Amino acid sequence: MTATATRQHFYPTRFKDAAKYYTTGRPFYPKLLSKRIAGLIGLERRHRVLDIGTGPGFLAIDFASQVETVTGLDPSAEMLDVARGNAERAGVAVRFVQGTSYDLAAHFGPVRLTTFGRSFHWTDRAATLRALDAITEVGGAVALIGDRFPEVPDNAWRPGFEALLDSYGKDEGALAKLRGEPSHEDILLSSPFSHLERVAVVQRRRTPLEHFVDRALSFGKVWHGSPGFNAEELAARFRAQLLPFAGTDGRVAEVIEGQALVARRPAEIDDA
Repeated sequence: MTATATRQHFYPTRFKDAAKYYTTGRPFYPKLLSKRIAGLIGLERRHRVLDIGTGPGFLAIDFASQVETVTGLDPSAEMLDVARGNAERAGVAVRFVQGTSYDLAAHFGPVRLTTFGRSFHWTDRAATLRALDAITEVGGAVALIGDRFPEVPDNAWRPGFEALLDSYGKDEGALAKLRGEPSHEDILLSSPFSHLERVAVVQRRRTPLEHFVDRALSFGKVWHGSPGFNAEELAARFRAQLLPFAGTDGRVAEVIEGQALVARRPAEIDDA
């Protein structure tokens, strides 16, 4: 990417304190989601995948068994240490590199797929897509991957969880800068990757209550949004909030929808 790109949302140390909570805290994506994406774009063993903002490496690990090479890119050394440990435990090979979307260059390509797992909003999105256009092979794609929690009885815990989470960092500076900006769809429709399709997989789980505590501690906003932040106090408050939803096994039911917005070049789409 050119040196003129504005690093408006670049926070390289934002998740330094939160990194150790990501693996158990953040919900992993349904395993079927990566396979659905692969089928849509014709991903094969010979292809290469780039995961930008890899975090704990969830997506990189999911795709590693499907392709020749996966590179996970992240600015946080702490996150990369977590990701390497996760890949080793999963028994897959992933190349993890410290860097950001501003470091995109020819040596990362050619790639068939670039993924962003809850990370696209931290980049200069338009400039990043232009850089990816230069290293994405014909027929390749960009996938913005995230999750949502449908309004079903199993997710009755969520409103209280979100309200408590917001009390720690609702007006935190990094997030405040994102409000009022164009949607991801708007940015993609004005990019070389303007053909958009959605893929989603819904999954019911029973998650240990302590993993929800780690989930709260995995959010950068709780570490940066409250002066005098105390992790032990936060953990106690979230345990109390979630305890009424836990079963006798200490687990909380939840339903998660793993979803992907897959963007490709219009001229490369077969409409037949």
